[in-house]
Amino acid sequence: MEKTYFDKAHFWGRLWSLAALGMLMCIPACFCLYYNIWPAAVGVMKGLIAVIPMFWTIAIVEVISYSPMLGVGGMYISFVSGNISNLKLPCAIAAMENAKVRANTEEGEVITTIATATSAITTTLIIAAGVLVFSPIMPYLTDENSIFAPAFQQVLPALFGALGASYFAKHFKLTVLPILTGVIVLVFAPSMGAGTLIPITVIVSLIGAQVMFKKNVV
Repeated sequence: MEKTYFDKAHFWGRLWSLAALGMLMCIPACFCLYYNIWPAAVGVMKGLIAVIPMFWTIAIVEVISYSPMLGVGGMYISFVSGNISNLKLPCAIAAMENAKVRANTEEGEVITTIATATSAITTTLIIAAGVLVFSPIMPYLTDENSIFAPAFQQVLPALFGALGASYFAKHFKLTVLPILTGVIVLVFAPSMGAGTLIPITVIVSLIGAQVMFKKNVV
């Protein structure tokens, strides 16, 4: 039986995900082999017990909330290359908006795959260029006394503000509930990371949009 695009995407996506996981595990293993120093099993288990409940929960929530918007190809690319909430997801959403396509469609699948792949390649090239060109002067730019220091502290707000402004203007009624939810969550848990906060607001946004659609509010 001929394999479909999605069969091939899942096959190669799983393969590269396992390969990436193996590469990540090889780095600490190589250090341990080279220096002949191995961490105590008790210490490793204590560290894992402290972080596994949080990271496993975040991982499950991110897969459920991000995958419908990223598509199959975009999902595997994003979860292998990382930085989903800051780069991959905004790029995928902005690309679908500009192309006037919807998620969970064939067109949306193509657009999100291209967008996330382009983002991953661009990020890699920019990081490489930044390391080579800007590493000698970065300490002076990010220094607390530098005139550029305030700008570096507002990179993420500027990124999400620019991306969110157009959506807020076009779908104002749909934005009220998730924004209010995010504000309330941060009031009671100000240290909550974006990786947890974004899935929460996404779920609230989906539920609110469904209720408003049924009530003919939007």
